[in-house]
Amino acid sequence: MHKADAPPAYEDALHSPRYAQQQYGYLEPPPPPYTPGPGYWDQAGARTGPGYPPAIIPTLSAEVLTSYPGDMDAFVGAQWRSTWIRHAFIRKVYLILAAQLSVTIAIVGTFTFVDPVRLFVINNPAIYWASFGVYVVVYCIVICFKETRRRYPWNFLLLSIFTLALSYMTGTIASYYDTKAVFLAIGITAVVCVAVTIFSFQTKVDFTSCGGLLCILSVSLLIVGIVTAVVLCFKYIPWVHMLYAAIGAIVYTLFLAYNTQLLIGNKELALSPEEYIYGALCLYTDIVQIFLFILQIGGAATE
Repeated sequence: MHKADAPPAYEDALHSPRYAQQQYGYLEPPPPPYTPGPGYWDQAGARTGPGYPPAIIPTLSAEVLTSYPGDMDAFVGAQWRSTWIRHAFIRKVYLILAAQLSVTIAIVGTFTFVDPVRLFVINNPAIYWASFGVYVVVYCIVICFKETRRRYPWNFLLLSIFTLALSYMTGTIASYYDTKAVFLAIGITAVVCVAVTIFSFQTKVDFTSCGGLLCILSVSLLIVGIVTAVVLCFKYIPWVHMLYAAIGAIVYTLFLAYNTQLLIGNKELALSPEEYIYGALCLYTDIVQIFLFILQIGGAATE
């Protein structure tokens, strides 16, 4: 039966003479409401009357009745489709993220263990700054232009360029540190990211409602970074470097929790299922930044 052809609810039919005329060909006043006498069974199947407690009749929520009046099958189907789409979206984002991290780990390992490559990237800082420029430009394009990051194959092309640029920068920075420090930073980053992801999936704390606070923290981190760079240019102080790196690691850990809950979609804010490129880019950037800050902490501790 089509939804538009369905009869009205029982209460509407009782108070609708037009419906009675259409169905039965005559117009009569609606029957009086049923009022059970003392000691009788009411329509809900509960005993009523003097000495009996009032019956409690379960009702549907107002949201369900408003969104899908008289059509529970459509409501359940829509809920199931929404959950299935969200799960498929999460799987797609994490598959893309796994590919990005695999490329980054391979480049970092090459820059760390292969001495000719390591010396080449150290002796040619111009390539690092060129990759930094590519990183900034592509990041701005993906963040600012919604249609570009949703259009295939340009979205995957931009994400690939972004991944290679950031991976080269990460490998270049890692080539300045000891191999043990690099391995330790990778291990700690993996533990932190897995713990934050599990926590974000399970917790009732809504990080998506703290966007303003995270913006303030990011601006504060930028200011602290500029001050730290100026101070370290005159005299290198290991504990100042470690303090800045620790603050940066904490800030990007909060960003990781924020972006993970945007991905899940069960909080105040959520990403559209079409934003899988944006979601993978945000998570990938957070993880790489956490790794770099933890690497700085280990490198400053060994100075």
